[in-house]
Amino acid sequence: MDVTRLTAIDVHTHVLASVSDGERSGGEAASLAGTFGEIPELTVPELAAYYRERSMAAVVFTVDSLTRTGREPRVSNEEIAEQAAEYADTLIPFASVDPGRGAAAVRIARRLIEDHHVRGFKFHPSAQEFYPNDRMAYRLYEVIAEAGLPALFHSGQTGVGSGQRGGGGIRLKYSNPLHLDDVAVDFPDMPIVIAHPSVPWQDEALAVAGHKPQVYIDLSGWSPKYFPPQLVKQANSLLKNKVLFGSDFPALTPDRWLTDFAKLDLKDEVRPLILKENAIRLLGLGA
Repeated sequence: MDVTRLTAIDVHTHVLASVSDGERSGGEAASLAGTFGEIPELTVPELAAYYRERSMAAVVFTVDSLTRTGREPRVSNEEIAEQAAEYADTLIPFASVDPGRGAAAVRIARRLIEDHHVRGFKFHPSAQEFYPNDRMAYRLYEVIAEAGLPALFHSGQTGVGSGQRGGGGIRLKYSNPLHLDDVAVDFPDMPIVIAHPSVPWQDEALAVAGHKPQVYIDLSGWSPKYFPPQLVKQANSLLKNKVLFGSDFPALTPDRWLTDFAKLDLKDEVRPLILKENAIRLLGLGA
């Protein structure tokens, strides 16, 4: 990947459709409709074309929530990794493995790292129904840490199930970013990304990222015009080297996000750090 040609690196995008899909409807897109309205369901090649057109790179992943839903992800980790390899100038494949799979999760993660060369892992504690500091997940983290890969965790409120009866069964309590403080202590060499402005726990996220050297925050899922003021203040100062551009595409487009980001009161030298430079360092793209 030639990072010099990139205008930005989006560290948070979802693959919602398989190339083998027939009619694209339902699934995760339907569960997000209460928050984001109708959103497109794109395959890996379609995501690659979208980001190439914008001279951007993107981290791509699915979400494995087998424990809660009883269903395999609509798009497999293997499909994402194999197809992303065909667009290595643009796409960076992460994997998602539900910790509730137990010993199988460890085997799956090892295989995805060794055979499919994934570059990180995505967790969604509310969708996967686990506290990030639950020891049952630690064997899985050990595999990730051993490979020197980052782990990205959803935090705060979620659009998944929003507006549905009982919130679609989603429990927000699992996604308090303070749970990641334990993970950061116990895995000090594993990079951790706290995804999203962590409403209603923004201060907890800032505290963990400010205290633990390997903890980052991505800014996905919210238009920058809605960012809490303390998040903007620390992104502009103490955490300027630890904050990352993420859109949550296709729930929120990078075009919309960047338009609103341009209106934030940020120092000129901070903007390129957030848009690209911090991600290059985190993902080891500059080597």
